Amino acid sequence: MKRFLSIFLILCISLMMVSCKKETYTYGVFLGADPEDMDDMMSYSTVVIDAQYFSSSEIDELKSSGHRVFSYINLGSVEEFRDYYEDWEYLSLGVYENWEDERWVDVSDPSWQTFICDIASDLLSKGVDGLFVDNVDVYYNYPTEEIFSGVASILKSFQSMDTYVSINGGDFFMTEYATRYGNMTDVADAINQETVFSCINWDEDTFGTNTSSETRYFKEYVESASSYGLDIYLLEYTTDEDLIEQISIYCARMGFTYYSSDSLDLVTPGQEAGSQPV
Repeated sequence: MKRFLSIFLILCISLMMVSCKKETYTYGVFLGADPEDMDDMMSYSTVVIDAQYFSSSEIDELKSSGHRVFSYINLGSVEEFRDYYEDWEYLSLGVYENWEDERWVDVSDPSWQTFICDIASDLLSKGVDGLFVDNVDVYYNYPTEEIFSGVASILKSFQSMDTYVSINGGDFFMTEYATRYGNMTDVADAINQETVFSCINWDEDTFGTNTSSETRYFKEYVESASSYGLDIYLLEYTTDEDLIEQISIYCARMGFTYYSSDSLDLVTPGQEAGSQPV
């Protein structure tokens, strides 16, 4: 009887340990997070942060804990909350739809190109492993040869820094680049594509399911980018478990990685946020 109770207790303890074990995920995007939120990132192998607001020691703490750390950098627009906004307001091309405190920037200007590359260098000097490059879509909004060349020049400068470059979206530019030059790896190592399966209802401030045509378009884009040798990450906004399951199945089949957030703030994972388990 005592032997039976001992075995029973061991089994119970083992089950409790398994149930209490924190699951580890591959990828999390936390652009709105501060250093105070770092504990909430510990379950994610690769994290995307805005390293402008993290110190070198805080980034080292993340890396020492086994994390791969990418930093946000805004190639094609500038936000009012940045301490350098007023210095570059004169290069504004127009207001960024749905983000009224942000302005598209004339990336063809050599001084902006120098500046944003200096920002990248500063971020990398903090010890981040790569750059999460946003607003390459400036070329979609302003499709001139000058803007195309400006985007390409900046991305190639990032690549010359011997770092990992993940482009957020950028389908219009990247497709055009591949058409012209037959590759995408000159300018990027990865694509992070938002809302392949989900959508943002801006007027209602809610999430939904993307149209089949939009999903098909973005699938074709990321699969094309993958065929050129780029890593693929999906960033979805949804709490719909059925939709998350679809995303999970698709990514598992294609060898892609995803993160599903329950908030546009991208601060820390909520109960409904999900990502691929490691």
